[in-house]
Amino acid sequence: MPGIMKLRLGLIGLGKDWQTRHLPALRLLQDRFEVRAVYSSVSLFADQVARELRAERVDGYRDLVEREDVDAIMMLEADWYGLLPLMAACDAGKAVYCSSEIDFEPAAAAELKRRVDQAGIAFMSELPRRFAPATLRLKELIATRLGHPRLLFCHRRLPAETGDHSRSARSLNARSDRELIELIDWCRYIVGHDPNWVQAVWHPSIHDSITADYQIISLDFSQGDDNRRRTLAQISCGAYIPSSWHEAIAFRPPAAVQVCCEKGLAFVDLPSGLVWFDQAGRHQESLDSELPVGQQLLTQFHRAVTSLLRKVGDLEDAYRALSTLEGAQRSMREGIRVQLDFNREENS
Repeated sequence: MPGIMKLRLGLIGLGKDWQTRHLPALRLLQDRFEVRAVYSSVSLFADQVARELRAERVDGYRDLVEREDVDAIMMLEADWYGLLPLMAACDAGKAVYCSSEIDFEPAAAAELKRRVDQAGIAFMSELPRRFAPATLRLKELIATRLGHPRLLFCHRRLPAETGDHSRSARSLNARSDRELIELIDWCRYIVGHDPNWVQAVWHPSIHDSITADYQIISLDFSQGDDNRRRTLAQISCGAYIPSSWHEAIAFRPPAAVQVCCEKGLAFVDLPSGLVWFDQAGRHQESLDSELPVGQQLLTQFHRAVTSLLRKVGDLEDAYRALSTLEGAQRSMREGIRVQLDFNREENS
């Protein structure tokens, strides 16, 4: 039996999830991955990680991408270089794993899609909520016990920034957008198809008129006129509690998602908390023994790179979530419901 192909990786940036998600997953999957080179604008941290992984620290992202001993790129942090390392990976024909921390604009995402298609590389956008054990089990229950989702409620509570308000506003807006993109994609994944329209409202911060301390987005996933196939998702993201109020932020957090289905109700707390109800009563499942999210994600990436079938669906999913958020922001500005024509895009 042939052995498992080991991919030689180059790391670009070492983001906030490095210690908790990416490093543990790479250690668990040493038979599939070997880190050969590390680049980060924080050179001391890059030196430390390179020594720990017996890799080489390099001085620039382009030098890393062009190395002959690097098969694939893991871009784990947004920095001054923006999407340039991803474009360089396309030029070099290297597969890409892109962290959820990387910020995209819809226009930039569209150009990146074009470059990835042109290069013919595998590209995986990190969408961690999809691979949480509780999400995977929820999808099974929808298919077997709970039936079609009718209502979804997602709420994410973020600490408000303090200090320099202009700088904090940029940081808070970026964090909120990142959370909303992931929540939009999560709802799309749970329901199983794209929304038809989006409507959104926001509440301004007390510090300025361009920062929202609360946003709420409604997404319609209905199919046809059958009331049994009508699905509405309500997504909200709030940053109305000062970061110094630690106890208040952690007090009675809502479920990450609540899903009301034809035949029951489910409450999900990431990564592995799941309680569901049907006519038989309450069911609480322990999913702690399932594979961690980071290991699930990197296993999928390895499969995408080594498979004969090229994987780029996650990039398309990220693009659609971005486009939906852009529609929500237009809805907030103009006070209108915005139609989402993904089917027309596919046919054009």
